[in-house]
Amino acid sequence: MKKEDKNIIIESIAASLKEYEHFYLTDIATLNAQRTSELRRECFKEDIKLFMVKNTLLRKALETLGEGFEELFPVLVGNTAIMFSNNANAPAKLIDKYKKKKATVPALKAAYVQESFFIGEETLKDLVSIKSKTELIGEVITLLQSPAKNVISALQSGGSTLHGVLKTLSEKEN
Repeated sequence: MKKEDKNIIIESIAASLKEYEHFYLTDIATLNAQRTSELRRECFKEDIKLFMVKNTLLRKALETLGEGFEELFPVLVGNTAIMFSNNANAPAKLIDKYKKKKATVPALKAAYVQESFFIGEETLKDLVSIKSKTELIGEVITLLQSPAKNVISALQSGGSTLHGVLKTLSEKEN
């Protein structure tokens, strides 16, 4: 491969690293063509960008960013596929789905999620439990609505209770 071609690929990888907030490094080497196509379809459904990359080109792309990605360099061995996503836990859930099927691939090598590094397969459960921005906003809205709902409920039940007491008292006088 010519040096110019390598530079174009490095720039492309670096652009994707800047475009997406989170990325996962996985090993999908043992998948056959059919299973790879299935994985790519599932990634597309979850808005995950998946592609194979040479480790040296990925390393150079990470070095061009200059943001301290050195922790990922030791896992850049063997076959590496990158899963890019703007949803922090979508790739982790997809990998976990395959693990539940007793599949060994895709295997998580490392991940860069929410400006933190997760190295090794044992961090998969932590990554799955990370909540997305949408989930967190939903929880905050639910928590904010809860006190208001309690006050309204108390006022409504209090009004009907007061009405019932007054009705009972008025019936006793007759």
